[in-house]
This record gives sequence, C-alpha cells and structure tokens, in this order.
Amino acid sequence: MEGLFGRLVSELRTLRKGRGLFVGQISDRVGPALREVCGVVEGDGPAEIRRKVAERLEGLASGLPEDLRIALMAAFGIDRDARLPFYQDRVRWAADRIHRDDRTARRRIDEGIDRIAELAASSSGGTDSLVSEASAAGWHTDELKITLVLDQVVPEALEFRRVVAERDHVSELDLALTLTASPEREQPTSIDELGVDVFYGGTLIKKTLESTDRFGLVLALPEELRRDDRHDFALRYRATNGAIQPHFVCVPKHRTDLFELRIRFDLDRLPSHIWRLSEAFQRDVDDPTPTGETLWSNAAGEVYTTFRQLTPGRAYGVRWTTDTEDH
Repeated sequence: MEGLFGRLVSELRTLRKGRGLFVGQISDRVGPALREVCGVVEGDGPAEIRRKVAERLEGLASGLPEDLRIALMAAFGIDRDARLPFYQDRVRWAADRIHRDDRTARRRIDEGIDRIAELAASSSGGTDSLVSEASAAGWHTDELKITLVLDQVVPEALEFRRVVAERDHVSELDLALTLTASPEREQPTSIDELGVDVFYGGTLIKKTLESTDRFGLVLALPEELRRDDRHDFALRYRATNGAIQPHFVCVPKHRTDLFELRIRFDLDRLPSHIWRLSEAFQRDVDDPTPTGETLWSNAAGEVYTTFRQLTPGRAYGVRWTTDTEDH
C-alpha cells in the first residue's frame, strides 16, 4: 500500500500542473497508479479519462474537511469556476475561497492530496478486482438510494438506482437481496417472503433463492445499453412475513460509487441505539457488541446517511437496537 500511496501522491502532484485535468495530453498526464484507482482502461479516450478521474477524485474528496475539498477541486480544475489556465491562478482562487493566503492554500492542496491518496490506496486492496468485477458484470452502480419504511404493517424498502454500462449489449441486470431471518426461527426463508415490484426501468424476469436467505433477481431492461449508457430503475421490496432483523446494509458485489440510505422508524417503537456501519465485515453486522458511529433519529423518526466509493464485499448501512433487546 505504501508503494501505491507514494505513486499516487507523485502522479497527483504532476496532474495539478498547468490546466490540471484539462491539459491537452491528458492520457500522458494520468499515470498507471491513477489509472488503477480510477478504473481507466486501455481504449479510453481523453473525455472518458477526464470523466473517470474527476468523478473518482471528487468522490474521494467529498468526505474531507471543507477547506481541503475546496482546495483540491480548484487544484485539478474540477470546480467549474476554478478552471483557470495556470496552477498559480487556481491556488489564488482557492486561497480566496477558504479565506487564507496563497501559501496556506498550497499547503491545503498538498495535505488534501495526501489524504485522498491514503483513501484510494487503502480501498484499492481491491481495485484490480473491482475493475475486473465491473467489467465481468458489464455494469456498475453510479447511485443507489434506498428508503426503508418500518412504520407500516409490512416493512418496505424503496430502491432507486442508476447504473452505468461497462460494455455494449447490456440487456439484463443481476441483482440480489438478503432477507435475514431471526436466529430463533426454525423454518428456512421462503421464496414468497420477499415481494418485489418494479416501479419503472425494466421487467423482473427471475426471482430465486440463492441460499437460505439470499434472493437472486434478474431485471430485463427495456432496451440494450451501450458502453457508458446510464439507466435508472426503481424497485419496491416488501418483507411479507412482517419482520426484519434490526439492520439494513448494502454489501456490493460490484463497484458502487454512491449509496444513500434513509430509514423511517415507528415513532411508537424507536430504537434505543442506532449505529452507522461503514466498510464493515459482514459478520460484524450481527456481532453481539455493536460498534460504529452513533446516529440519532429526527422528530419524524428518520435517520439518513450516505457512503461513497464502496468496497465490494464490505457492509455499509445502519444497525439498531431497542430497549427490549438490550436486556
């Protein structure tokens, strides 16, 4: 990881020079380390390279302190208002935005580069496999937004997803959902316990049980996608047995750039504790001793959290417990 971190820092410092991401020979400016963590592949043209690198850097910087994020977005020319021809001009623009002098702005840029290089290197233990997984699937998730509603007789999850085709002729999407049964339950999960409705964006042509509690779904698209096409669809999941375990997580199999989760709890049975899970191992979801950032529901009994650049195979979401479960 230290080797990748060092190479990323060096390449990012080179990329910020001149016009930044809008330099004429962008393919020569983006080195092998950046190509690795940004998913740039052979055959990508200048526009595609700029898009992939800009989206990856913006995603990495989104969780940084505001001054570092502003400085980075200016340094590489990602911020539209900072697309000035010379690096020094962008430094001055950033300095004005964060109310510091030019020298401090340069330090913020250097610090920001170090931070996003650390983030990219730490999540890349999987970058090669991430790129190959996405290519094998033929698509990746650009945005996944889920609302879980728990104040109804039948719990529901509304999913709004945007996918991006990684190749031509993508006509179906393989999806999956795990409906975890209670540990005390003796009977296995039934195929009828998960109701799935398509609101828009395709036709559900397959629903199977891949394991004791994991459902495999296949969504046929209205028309084939070509490489780089984007497609939106919406689904509703209903736990027809009326019960779910006290957690909801996304464990992506393929690349997922953004995951937004909103949960609406029953005001008459609000959790006593709520935790945010990020890049957790799947076994941590059911660990008897929960860990993670504490969240609080608002006056409507709702919590909201967001995740970016998810690592395939890790769990992201929310876990909660009630007073009756604490004793």
